[in-house]
Amino acid sequence: MPKPLHNALTRRERQIMDILYRRSRATAAEVLEDLPGQTSYSTVRTQLRVLEEKGHVRHEEEGLRYVYVPAVPRHAARKSALRHLVDTFFEGSTEKAVAALLGGEGSRLTEEELDRITELVAKARKDGPR
Repeated sequence: MPKPLHNALTRRERQIMDILYRRSRATAAEVLEDLPGQTSYSTVRTQLRVLEEKGHVRHEEEGLRYVYVPAVPRHAARKSALRHLVDTFFEGSTEKAVAALLGGEGSRLTEEELDRITELVAKARKDGPR
């Protein structure tokens, strides 16, 4: 059973997770190929091991190689990370998080995006309190 994903990821760990989600599975060498900047192979292997200890990835043995795969679906990791962000920076308030997004980025939203957000709010109202 995977551990809760509320433990924050470093920037490099997020980059590695993005690579694994994009590829679905990858060796340390393949992760290294896709990582921006200068990183050593041993550092990537260490970071993959840490991600495995945190419950974000697991490995499968293929011959002498370890192939790493995400331990949870991307939507579950996204939901956990978002909940952690809201709890940490917005005192657990979804309203404050949405207000911050709309206040800072609201002017950049297209009419279509605003319409979809309106539909999501209407659906949340219809489904009732959580």
